[in-house]
Amino acid sequence: MKLSVLDQSPIRKGSTAREALQETVALAKWTEELGYTRFWVAEHHNVTSLAGTTPEILIAHLAGQTNSIRVGSGGVMLPHYSALKVAENFRMLETLFPGRIDLGMGRAPGGDRVTASLLNPTNTFSEQDLVQQLFDLQNYLNDRYAPGTVQAQVRAMPVPPSVPEQWMLSSTGHSGLLAAHFGMGFSFAHFINPHGGPEAVAHYRTRFQPSENREEPEANVAFFVFCSNDPDVVHRQRAMVDYRFLQYELRGRVNPFTYEDIKTVEYSPAEEARIQHNRQRMIMGNAEDVKQQLLRYADQYEVDELMLVNIASEFEERLESYRLLAEVFELKSVIA
Repeated sequence: MKLSVLDQSPIRKGSTAREALQETVALAKWTEELGYTRFWVAEHHNVTSLAGTTPEILIAHLAGQTNSIRVGSGGVMLPHYSALKVAENFRMLETLFPGRIDLGMGRAPGGDRVTASLLNPTNTFSEQDLVQQLFDLQNYLNDRYAPGTVQAQVRAMPVPPSVPEQWMLSSTGHSGLLAAHFGMGFSFAHFINPHGGPEAVAHYRTRFQPSENREEPEANVAFFVFCSNDPDVVHRQRAMVDYRFLQYELRGRVNPFTYEDIKTVEYSPAEEARIQHNRQRMIMGNAEDVKQQLLRYADQYEVDELMLVNIASEFEERLESYRLLAEVFELKSVIA
């Protein structure tokens, strides 16, 4: 089983965005040493508790600070940008770090619709626009074009020695069909939507069409995961994630907070029901329990790679969580 990381650069209460990004760098180095396969960074806008707004810039820094782990976006939100600029960004990254760059793409706003309209005032969130973007992106990344098309006049520079791996991200499964059509990898966000994932991955595999970049379908699944052998630490982190999810659903944003801020919060019956639903998005517990739950999900999804999202309030606890899982999954022995 391969384990990978999706990091959102969370800003802890009393901390700063700079410190959050420094922690992301330290985590990338740590998980590379532990034997993780990929390290993806997210794109969020107008979210005070997350520092990651520009994955393409952060990827360049992370790849320069590491040696072998694959580094990529989880993901670039395509409707905000032109296909040409995305191709230029990731061709530059692939030129600097050949064979190590993943271009994970999504269609969500990564924040609110007002912010999305400012990032790209012409964005209509049209299905056809997204398909055209993906078509154009393939042409730019692979230097292919038909006579008379814009790609015959404009090429994405620089020209790297290889093509970055391309992945479509989805929490509904619909983008999995696009991944299948364009011959890309598919990453399902179970940490956003705990339902319908195995079916979405199965449909992706069934409809997959080989491309010049990928001959066989490849899928992974992302979960909120926290691991500690101290039950009190697990309880504290679960309570904080419960609160975080609920506040985001109610208000659309969450300011940084500590366990002390929320430990006495009482929830209504409706809120308790929502908390129970949201707990299907997370896996928390001691190392062996988390391992067994992850393996059961891997069987359901029929995947051999799981992406772990960890927004624990204490950075040392995030590091320890990834260490415990690397140990129980024997990642270093897999690499060896």
